Amino acid sequence: MTGRTLVAGVGNVFLRDDAFGVEVVRLLAGHPVPDGVEIRDFGIRGVHLVYDLLNGCDLFVLVDAAARGEPPRPPEPDPLASPVIDAHSLAPDDIFALLASLGGRPGRSLVVACEPADVSAGMGLSEPVQQALPHAVRTVEEILAGAAGDRQEEVVAE
Repeated sequence: MTGRTLVAGVGNVFLRDDAFGVEVVRLLAGHPVPDGVEIRDFGIRGVHLVYDLLNGCDLFVLVDAAARGEPPRPPEPDPLASPVIDAHSLAPDDIFALLASLGGRPGRSLVVACEPADVSAGMGLSEPVQQALPHAVRTVEEILAGAAGDRQEEVVAE
């Protein structure tokens, strides 16, 4: 147990709604957080996030846009067609797979996500995703408050 909680916002601010995670952590940065909580904007730096997770944490909250409207389509493996790792577009599954391949493993991991409406080139969130921001901020704050309460109960029990 490290006592560390990491809230990581990821996404590409140049692909409209893909910036959801980045915007949520930007809003959270202005709010008080319990001791041991780090709020970080990783943007498109998924590899940096993986290296940060190698330091360990008890709770990892990933905030990202996540398209769930279509069934997943795993790519056909072709080692000659693409690099092993595209450092600028690591999806959550890729982040956890790379972390595991490096021997790391976060503690409890949660994802706070929003269905994107528009991931075309451009800046600024679509109206529906903009309206989801306060809900996501509140959800992360509730997660952090619950985790802080759990830690208090552990200290009292010892």
